[in-house]
Parts: sequence; C-alpha cells; structure tokens
Amino acid sequence: MLGRSDSRARALLLLVVFVVAAGSIVVRTAYWQVVRRDELSELARAQTSVRVKEASRRGAIYDRTGTVVLASTVDRNRLAAFPKILSPERRREVASVLLQLLDLDGEAASDLVTKLTSEREYVVLARDLAPEIADRIRELSAGRTPALAGLELEPEPSRVYPQPGGAPDTTLASHLLGFVNREGVGQYGVEQYYQEDLAGQPRLIAAQRDVNGRPIPETASVLEIGTPGQDLTLTIDASLQYALEQELLATWMADRAKRVSAVVLDPYSGEVYAWGSYPGYDANDFQALAAADPSVFIDPIVSTVYEPGSVFKMLTAVAALDSGSVTMKTRIRDTGTLKLDGGAARVDDADRKAMGWMTFEDGIAYSRNVVAAKVALGLGEDTQRSALTLYDAWTRLGFGAPTGIDLAGEVAGIVRDPAIATYREIDVANTSFGQGIAVTPIQLAQAYAAMVNGGVLVQPHVVKGIGERERAPTVRGQVLSERLSGQLTKLMNRVVTKVDFYRDRTLIPGFEVGGKTGTAQIWDAEQGRWKVNLFNYSFVGYVAREPGRPDLVVGVRIEEGTPTVARVGQLEMPVMSFELFRRIAYDAITTPNLVPERPFQALAAAADR
Repeated sequence: MLGRSDSRARALLLLVVFVVAAGSIVVRTAYWQVVRRDELSELARAQTSVRVKEASRRGAIYDRTGTVVLASTVDRNRLAAFPKILSPERRREVASVLLQLLDLDGEAASDLVTKLTSEREYVVLARDLAPEIADRIRELSAGRTPALAGLELEPEPSRVYPQPGGAPDTTLASHLLGFVNREGVGQYGVEQYYQEDLAGQPRLIAAQRDVNGRPIPETASVLEIGTPGQDLTLTIDASLQYALEQELLATWMADRAKRVSAVVLDPYSGEVYAWGSYPGYDANDFQALAAADPSVFIDPIVSTVYEPGSVFKMLTAVAALDSGSVTMKTRIRDTGTLKLDGGAARVDDADRKAMGWMTFEDGIAYSRNVVAAKVALGLGEDTQRSALTLYDAWTRLGFGAPTGIDLAGEVAGIVRDPAIATYREIDVANTSFGQGIAVTPIQLAQAYAAMVNGGVLVQPHVVKGIGERERAPTVRGQVLSERLSGQLTKLMNRVVTKVDFYRDRTLIPGFEVGGKTGTAQIWDAEQGRWKVNLFNYSFVGYVAREPGRPDLVVGVRIEEGTPTVARVGQLEMPVMSFELFRRIAYDAITTPNLVPERPFQALAAAADR
C-alpha cells in the first residue's frame, strides 16, 4: 500500500507562498496605481495625445502712408497624402492624375511619385496651391469612386508680397523687406530683423491624436493663448520706391553694370524714404531663387563694402576744416603727381595733369587727388598724427562701425586704426580720396546727412511704427559744429556749380543741390590686379527747397559700371552717378506730402569765402 502524498507541512508552505505572491501583487499594484500614478498617466496621455505650437498670425507690413500693403499673410492650401492606406496600383493612379493637374515634370514629378508610392503614413506633396487647383482637387476627391483618394487639403498661412517692383520679375522693396521661409522665420531685411514683433508668440494646444499622429480638433485644449504678430509701418514711400527702382533698372541696362543701388534719407530724422538695388528679386518665389543663386538676397546697401573713391574727399574736408589746418580759400598747388615715402610710392590725379595753384574748395570741386593727399598729410606734425586726425573724423561720422539701421545683415566696413596699424605716407594719401578703406552705402548716407543737417549724427531707420507705437529718431550726438556743417553744405554745392561737367547733369531747376562724386578702381583679389575697364561710380549729395536748408540726402552707387568713353581722366558712361542722383532726387523732392514742412533752425554762417 502506497503512503499518503499529502502533508500538513507542505500545505502550509504552499499557503505561505500563495500569500506572499498575492501580497507582492497587491503591493506592486498599489505602487503602480498610487506611487507612480501621475507618471504613468502622463506616459499614457503622451501615447495618445500631442502638444502643438500653432503660429500666430504674422503681422502685415505697410508703407509710410499705412495704406499700401507691402507684405501680408494669406491662407493657402497644402496637399497631403496617406500612401499607406492605398494599394500600390491606386497610388500610381493618383500620382498620374496629380502630375497632370499640377503640371509637374522632371525632378519635381519624380519627387512627387516617390513620396506617393512610398509606405509612409503621411507626406506633404505640394504647398501654396492656387485656389482653382485646390477646388479641382476637392472635386476629384469627392464621390464614391474618386480619382484622387487618400489625399487631404490642409490650410496653412503663406507670406505674400503683393506689390510689383519697378523692374520685371521683382517685388517692391525686395532687399529691404526680405522674405519668410517655410518655417515662418524671417530671412534678410525687415522680416528677419523684426521677426519677434511680426511673428508674435505661438499658441500652445494639447489634443488627442489620430492614427497618423495629427491632433484631433474636437479634443484640443489651449495651454498658452499666445500673442498675435504686430503690424509694421515703414518709413518707405511706395510711390517713390517704385520710381527709384525704375531708375535703377534703366541705369543698370544703360551702363552694363553689375549692380546699381540707391537710398533716399531724411537727414534730420534718419527716416529712409526709398531704398533699393537692381538686380532685385521676387520674394514670392524665394525658394526657386535660393536653389539657383542665393547671393541675390544679399542687400548691397548694408551687407557689402567697397572702396568709395572721391566721395570720401568730403571726410578729408571735415578733418581739415575742423582742425583749422586749411580754410576754404587756402591755396594749394596741384602738381598732377605726388611722390611719397622717399619716392617709393606716388599718387596721381585722374588726368595726371597739374592744374597749378588753386583754393582748397576748388581742389575738392575738381576732385584733385594730389590736393586731397597734401591736405591730409598736413593735418598733423608727422604722418602718424595726420592719420590719427583723419581717423578721428571717420569714426565721429560713423565709419568702421554699423550704423545700427534696423535691417538684418549690416556690416561694419573696414577702417584701419592708426593706433594699431602704423600708416605710411601713401596710406594717408590713398585714404584721403577713398582708397584703402571700405564702407557701405548706408554709412556714406549717414555721414553726409550729418554734414548737412547741422552736424548731428542720426541713426537711419526703416520702421516708422510697430503696432500702435511710433518710433522716435535715435540721435548719436553732435559730431560736427553747425558752423562746419554750413561750410560743408556750401562746399558740396560748389562741386556741382563750379565744374561744368557736373553742373550740366546734376542741377535741378527750382532746387538747390550739392554733393560729391567718386570713381574708384576695383581690385580683383583672385587675379591680383585691378579689374580692366570696370569701375565703381558713386555720388552722395543733398537736395533742398530753400538755399542752405537741405531736405533730403541721396546716395547712389553704380557697381562695376563699364565706361563707353575711357580716356585718361575721363571715364564716362551713358548714365553717370550724378545723373542718377539728379533723377532720384527730383522724384523724391517732388513726391507729394513726403518732405515735412519743418521749422528750420538756420545753420550757422559758413566760413569766410
């Protein structure tokens, strides 16, 4: 007979095991449900919900009148697809219909087919669909057997620039405005500089998500309400801007130039009334341009530097008249050629001819390099002190530092500090007439504004108001005396009235004008020599309704212009820089309601003539 297999001890052991196991389960369950409840609930919600940042409506950009829209945001549709829910054959059929409907070929067609025939759950096939295309897609997606299945039109904001520019295939003020990329981030110009103001703060929402990971609108709750973007009102006048761009195009074509730029500035407030360069671009088509040649986006008025040539002689005049080393009537002998540094270097007048004894004011009017070099070298007891005096004038008027204008990408220019880099005689001479120094056009405009406005350095700006807030001018300080400003204004006027070559193509009947020209050789760093028959032509000056009271400063640059008459001392083009100045200055001074009626404070009397 077999013994009994049960045992009281064994039963007790099993009971203990069961009790311990059950207790462990209870403890573990309590741990998950009580101790880690919040953490696990959050993990569960994360698997079935999503947090989304919804961009706020981007602010619009207006011209100074507040009526012309330069940039706005509109609702467009993007086309999305869900390839995984379609059979391979159906994907190919839908792709065939879309290629024809969207008129795609080449790489664009191949890209769409690749996306649509993939195993992905969600893809974006196209953006910024024209309204008529979106309507046609809706029609073909409806019904029991739609030609387009597995597609969805989704709304998305799109930045548009509705004003055509003054040249073909451009939008108005393209370099000044910049554009907004697909991520809603401003690029270049005003759009980048004022990104935070224009974009506002996004709204944060939480919602359950569908099988494709997208939020379900019915389940959405707002976590952060965000703030809408603010509108900007620019200082730009749209009608003047259009006229300026037309002038730039005409000059570019006539002079076979690489680029032509111009800026119109209020010398008292720093407001920019017009600003442009040609070639410009169509900001509505920035993606295609970015793929072809992104350099077109760079604004040459703030982001590129050049040797300005003789427009910089006015800075030598500032240093000389301010220091008292010369007066307007000081006589200086123009020898045509000046040997320096013990004969190791020399400077020449453009025509390499001597004009003999002349007053300082006539040396500037006739743009004599030798006169400018002699005056610059006589600023101090020795070469180094002369260089320091010149450098002081440059930096007081803003060269070597950004102007602070409210545009993205401004550069500081290149100005050598004599306290760091010792100057030779040739260095002082060259910089006296704008060689060996690199500046931006906006720096020149700012400096000339201070020369004619009573000696105050005012920061240029392109935004007049942000939302309801008006922008006040930013004044850097009194950098020249009113007396010196009066002298410089008269000197600029003498340039265009004394010299026949300038007078015939610069003066504007009924208005006073003044300014200074510059023609500079261009160094080719790759070839290690000067470029052949290509020059930078500049003119910066003022136009006034009343004598001695400048209203506007206009700066122009013709980059790599090709002269049609090229002789020693004579490099003429169909449209010279001072002719372009005259056209733009006339457009500006005659623009209705542009130039304010201001209670002028008379400038101090000019120095003895």
